[in-house]
Amino acid sequence: MTATPGPATDLEPWARALLRCPVTGAELVDGTDDDGAPVLVSTDPERPLVYPVVDGIPVLLVDEARPAS
Repeated sequence: MTATPGPATDLEPWARALLRCPVTGAELVDGTDDDGAPVLVSTDPERPLVYPVVDGIPVLLVDEARPAS
């Protein structure tokens, strides 16, 4: 998983800044999955989680989260 230069979502910057990991409350940063798909990655150092982004919309459901590699 790598950081991406552009945003993973089409949200306005002010709305994007409000997004937080629903499990840990940590900030979410843009990333790219191993297959090149956009994701949001939690910055929590103890429990980093990855959330998918589908059609520019972040899926911030606990059941959709997976551990960051």
